[in-house]
Amino acid sequence: MKVLGACPLDCPDACSWVVTVEDGVAVGLRGNKDHPVTRGALCVKVNRYLEQVDSPERIRYPMRRVGRKGEGRFERISWDEALGEIAERLDGIVREYGGEAIWPFHGTGSLGYIQGLEGFSGRRFFNTLGASLHDPTICSIAGAVGLKYTLGTSGGMDPEHFAQSKLILLWGTNPLTSGHHGWKFIQDSGAYTVAIDPVRTRTAERCDEHLAPLPGTDAALALGLMHVILSLGAENADYIAEHTEGFDEFKGRIAEFTPERVAEITGLPVEKITALGERIARTRPTAIKASQGMQRHAGGGMALRTLACLPGITGDWAIPGGGLHYSTSGHFDLNLPELMRFDLLPHPVRTLSQTRISDGLLDADGPPVKALFVIAANPVGSNPNQSGVRRGLAREDLFTVVLEHFPTDTVDYADIVLPATMQTEHLDVLAAYGNMYLVWNEPAVAPPGECLSTTETFRRLAHRMGLTEPALYDSDEDLADQLLKGFDVERLRADGFLRVDPKPVPNGKLRFFSRRAELAGHDPLPAYTPPADPGEGLVLISAASHFFLNSTFGNNPELLRRSGDSAVTLHPLDAAARGIENGAPVTVHNDRGSFEAVAEVSDQVRPGVAATTKGRWAKFTGGATVNATIAERDSDFGGGAVFHDNRVEVTPR
Repeated sequence: MKVLGACPLDCPDACSWVVTVEDGVAVGLRGNKDHPVTRGALCVKVNRYLEQVDSPERIRYPMRRVGRKGEGRFERISWDEALGEIAERLDGIVREYGGEAIWPFHGTGSLGYIQGLEGFSGRRFFNTLGASLHDPTICSIAGAVGLKYTLGTSGGMDPEHFAQSKLILLWGTNPLTSGHHGWKFIQDSGAYTVAIDPVRTRTAERCDEHLAPLPGTDAALALGLMHVILSLGAENADYIAEHTEGFDEFKGRIAEFTPERVAEITGLPVEKITALGERIARTRPTAIKASQGMQRHAGGGMALRTLACLPGITGDWAIPGGGLHYSTSGHFDLNLPELMRFDLLPHPVRTLSQTRISDGLLDADGPPVKALFVIAANPVGSNPNQSGVRRGLAREDLFTVVLEHFPTDTVDYADIVLPATMQTEHLDVLAAYGNMYLVWNEPAVAPPGECLSTTETFRRLAHRMGLTEPALYDSDEDLADQLLKGFDVERLRADGFLRVDPKPVPNGKLRFFSRRAELAGHDPLPAYTPPADPGEGLVLISAASHFFLNSTFGNNPELLRRSGDSAVTLHPLDAAARGIENGAPVTVHNDRGSFEAVAEVSDQVRPGVAATTKGRWAKFTGGATVNATIAERDSDFGGGAVFHDNRVEVTPR
């Protein structure tokens, strides 16, 4: 039997897949060859998904903590015991502190609308209790807010239109590692490709040209390129006059960023900046692909806001194959209000930030957080300020419930662990953020042991607590129908995917001058905001691994073997100045924390920059990862994380 499904992981592609089932067992998994983006191929990580599903390390039964928090010692209990203890604790917390003392903490382990983050699975249950809201700030919010100031939407160009581009700027993105299906459309174009990235990534190696600016200087580079275009008189005056606002004011800002000044800020040669500006000026259509990494610093939101202005100067927004792609999420009109039912809240409640979990657990009052539900998340492995996260989770007065597949670093701090289904075992709906397709995931096999879906877990917990709101007991099919009002659900379920037509971009006129930004207390004009880490030493980039997806697959034996030791890449000049040789054990540190690694000395990074990858589990890497060195502070827009605004020193061990 062949069953159509979809990858739930935090990747732009949201691949459609086909599961082969024999005698109730999943024996094969491949990409859906009929899907126009997946085209039959999965990635090196997801190719091992069935191996993960059948792992002997998988959590199959409810467990209760028997050791100290952080030790990871548990005893097996029944679902009846688990639900009874959770219900009793929640009842007591709501009576004494109110519902806002409960924090449902969702992560990006699943982007499903039924079972995962995008639909805040379980939110109806938490709404009836008056629980705090969860703001998923850790991934892409700064850039999304910045784009809305310029474009009126965070949705950008249709990524399939890259096939029509003549010049493509791959700006802070490495699609051959993070969403490789989009690379096919870039290849199809035959366009001249330029990678703009502090690291010479797999993708940069395949491009015609690579520029390596200092991290966090992208907005300055974008302004410098626009300076070159205007100096040539190559702006599209008709497009600017008819489709934009605030160009006269913006011209003054662009004039400040001469190629010479931009060279000083970015560390790039003046002639490289000028040459790229001239190439953009004479090449139509030009497209930009940007991703989340470039907005994870102090000025990340402003960087995306500024970058979206470049196609406005050239008029590329009006040309198929021109514009900018960051995320397609803004193009999907799904019925989220009916899915999440915020009308069930008894009164307005506070919002807690995903990026600032240690602040929320250690400093929040009115009321303090007394119960934490961790759903498809591993904050010890994925959040900034790793030591602060551990301190927050170690509170003996914090009741922590974790829904999980594996004994992650976060599971070690749980009071109750609930066994969760994986993607081949439950129904879900996903929307790509790197293409224009909805995808349907049909359950292919029964769950192992006593694993339950997130939705079923909260249906049973609602029943145990005696909650009578009918919406708490809707089936997964009911939830999908409500989410997809206006879509052909039968066709989506039968075919496994459904294309959504992109909305016009910009939404209205492109705003070089943004009143909304001004009212929010920001510069109304696109600008350059320097990095904010006051530390000294090297700027550390912690990009996506080719073998892990965030911390998912961080325990897979084969992918661990292929990824090798935890490594930090240094330029030869920086390594020599520190007496570090290739292969030497080193400590990467700052005043926030440290982690251990092996040095890789290579010109893949520019001088002044160190590079490592995220996704490793602390329990496998000496007790700490790169996130031990990263500050828990906000980017400029939306409270986003600042993973790449991070100064460290590297010393031999």
